[in-house]
This record gives sequence, structure tokens and C-alpha cells, in this order.
Amino acid sequence: MGKILLIESGTNVCSVAIASDGEIVGIKESVDEKAHAAQLTVFIDHLTKETGISIAQLDAIAISKGPGSYTGLRIGVSAAKGICYAAEKPLISISSLDSMAYGASIKYQTLIKDQKIDLFCPMIDARRMEVYTSLFNNNLQKISETQALIVEESSFSKNLENKKILFFGNGASKCTEVLNHPNAFFADDFLPSAQFMIPLAQESLKHKRFEDIAYFEPYYLKEFVATISRKNLIPGL
Repeated sequence: MGKILLIESGTNVCSVAIASDGEIVGIKESVDEKAHAAQLTVFIDHLTKETGISIAQLDAIAISKGPGSYTGLRIGVSAAKGICYAAEKPLISISSLDSMAYGASIKYQTLIKDQKIDLFCPMIDARRMEVYTSLFNNNLQKISETQALIVEESSFSKNLENKKILFFGNGASKCTEVLNHPNAFFADDFLPSAQFMIPLAQESLKHKRFEDIAYFEPYYLKEFVATISRKNLIPGL
């Protein structure tokens, strides 16, 4: 089935894994969201040494394409492209929300069964009360478009009328009071991981669904907006 290097860098987690024939053989992760640039290539180097699987032996490189952190996505995609060019390997991209939905379906099996959860709602923090999100059914089929949503009391109200929804991800915790409904369930310990990308990446490898390395760009969803640090402001201007 193949050997794949998987990179998740679009959130607060920097995660790198190597999978062989659909099974994880090594993983390195950090929740220090400010250290992606320093840690990512180190993780890759350590994994290839620890697993004995060299870059040359890989069949593809898989990257989480977003939505997510602008800086984190740029770091991950740049590293993945560099490896693909240098080693002449194909590039696979995986939606960050898709892999999160798969991860939640595995991590919270008991909760899902006991509470009869109908829908999964991964949420990636996009500052203030905004999140990157989408809805998935129990078959992990996306039933709503990926969007940058400002969460309000009326958000998801139609779905919550007759569906139980599991909200998770680093954007979910800030929505607990706003989405105060008996059908709303929150998982506050979910972390995105490169290992959740494995089945999706394997499927892409099987069907040779590869990206054009030269033209591929992360799925930012929103334009990057630069801000000026208050420390750099000149008094009186």
C-alpha cells in the first residue's frame, strides 16, 4: 500500500508521522504552536532515523492543506514541497477538517455510541468568536461547506433541533456558552494529529490523487491580515 510521510502543521499542533501500508510506524508531536518552524524538519529527521524509513523509500508526502494558521500552513507546505522536489516524490493534500473528523470518530467512540451523536463539527480557532468549520455525518461525509464562521447563539440551531452534534478542536471551547443546547456536546481534549491523515492519504495514494507541486497552495480560506505590534507604535502617531 505504500509508505507516506504525513505533516500536520496548520493548527496549534506540529505533528509529523510515517505510515507504512496504512499503519503508523512513528510519530513526533508538539503543542508549542510557536515552534513549528524549528521543530518540523527536526521531527522529520528523527522519524526517518528511528523508523529506518528514508525519504528515498517513501511513496508520497502528505500535507494538511488547511484551513488553519497562515504561518503554520506555509511552514508545512514549504517543507513538503521541498522534500517532493528534492526526492521526486508526489504530494498529497488532506483537508484539515476532514482528518479532524476522522480522528474524532476514533477517539470518542464510546461517547458517540452512548450519546448517539449524529454529526461531527471540527472547529479550528480563527480568532475572537470566529472558527473554520464544517459538518460531517456519521459516515464522515461532509454535509456543509467549509466556512469561516462567526459563532452566534443561532449558529447550528436548525441542526441542533433534531441532531446531536459533537464539537471539538481548538476553536470549540470558546463556543460552549454560546451554543448552549442539550444536543450540543463538546470535547475539550481533542488535538489534531498527522496520524488521523493516514486513511485519507492512503486512499489518495491508491487512486494517485496528487497535487501539482509547482502550483499547489494551502487552503487559507481567509486572506492573511498583518497586524502591527503595540510595542512598535510610536507615541503620538
